[in-house]
Amino acid sequence: MTLVGFEAWARLAGDSPTSRTEWAAVVAAWGEPHRRYHDLAHLAAVLGLVGELAGAAADPDAVRLAAWYHDVVYDPRRGDNEQVSAERARAGLRGLVPPQRVEEVARLVLLTAGHDPAPDDADGAVLCDADLAVLAGPPEAYAAYASAVREEYRHLSDAEFTTGRIAVLEHLLALPALYRLPAVAGEWTPRARANLTAELGLLRARAAS
Repeated sequence: MTLVGFEAWARLAGDSPTSRTEWAAVVAAWGEPHRRYHDLAHLAAVLGLVGELAGAAADPDAVRLAAWYHDVVYDPRRGDNEQVSAERARAGLRGLVPPQRVEEVARLVLLTAGHDPAPDDADGAVLCDADLAVLAGPPEAYAAYASAVREEYRHLSDAEFTTGRIAVLEHLLALPALYRLPAVAGEWTPRARANLTAELGLLRARAAS
């Protein structure tokens, strides 16, 4: 059973014609050709990590569904992708899972806009930590991630991208905590901060030149 296969989806949303249609539409969205980082590989990575961290969640299945939808709408030219993705989750899951879980999924998707869950938000911590895990990778993996993000924003000039990316990195470094789960925070935080700080230094030097 692959992480993004229908069997994994059906454990959360059931096996019905409507569910199969929705799964196919979600997978197709994640497979759009303009995606270089926010693609099916990222979806599978987040789903895998959510599975590993699920023991800390209050509603693990809601977190898994939120992972499926957290970047289902991804257009680098717009600034409301998370909001539109949350609405896409509400529409797509209607009738497939209980309304209360649909609303929790939408709430979690919206959290990925800022990755700053409340201290007592266990579900938000699991999703956001899984989504930001890439920041704590080895330097070469982080460099590949940063390069893929640049490709997604290839419609921007280097100056425009540098300005926007600096703002993103500064926001991440200013968060009260990059990772909220004790099981990963101690190991991931120093690596992520080192990667972010190194990229930020390069971008600031480029902006000043």
